[in-house]
Amino acid sequence: MKKIETLASIDGRILLQEIFRKLRYEKQLSGISSLFRCWRICTTESNFQKYVDREVSVMHPLGFFSGTRLWMEEVVNRFYFSTINSFVYFGAAILLVLIGVRRFSEHVSDSMVIGGVIFEALMLVFVFIIMLFSPNDEIYNGTEESTIEDLIGEVGEIGRDFAALVILMEKISTSLNEITYHQNQLLESIREIIHNSALAVSPNNEMLEAMKSTNIELGNFKDTVSMLNNSIGKLKHEEIERTVRKELENLIAKRIPE
Repeated sequence: MKKIETLASIDGRILLQEIFRKLRYEKQLSGISSLFRCWRICTTESNFQKYVDREVSVMHPLGFFSGTRLWMEEVVNRFYFSTINSFVYFGAAILLVLIGVRRFSEHVSDSMVIGGVIFEALMLVFVFIIMLFSPNDEIYNGTEESTIEDLIGEVGEIGRDFAALVILMEKISTSLNEITYHQNQLLESIREIIHNSALAVSPNNEMLEAMKSTNIELGNFKDTVSMLNNSIGKLKHEEIERTVRKELENLIAKRIPE
């Protein structure tokens, strides 16, 4: 429940104007009935749940004199000043008509002219009283200025938060770009590994041709080695025969006498 110190405070005055608008325009009460209820609210009421759609209470009612003053300022002066002013002009028009007709005709008596003057004087006194209780709009101007300052401060805070959010989004975007770059490099490395593995498992035609050529060269090398072995064997056999022949020649030469 919202608690208001008195209806004379800024919140109380705003609440009183809201109640009058609800009574006059939403509930469609007559002007006199709305005025009477607002006067009773200003002087005695402390609980306003039956007038507004929220829980509001006034801690200290104003009483007869202060409540009537507030009622004159915030209800009568604000909402009925133009109506009362129009009655003043109406009374002045009637007085001018009566004086003008009285000048040229005897059908208008002096009492009627005096009655018109009294009516106009009462209207002027009434306007004087209403203007005497004119509300102080500086209170609301100060409230509006503070409200505007609060709104400007909130807008500034929202702007700062938005700027911080933009900076954070830029950092996130940079991080995502770096992650994407490293991911692309990792995918390229994985592709190279897969390609090399595929080549190792199933060699290509060039490798097969190279392996065939190597096998042929190895076969030729084997044949060459075999031929060399055969040649070496023949050379060894001839060398042995030559050696044996020399030995036999030496033995025979030694046995034959000179």
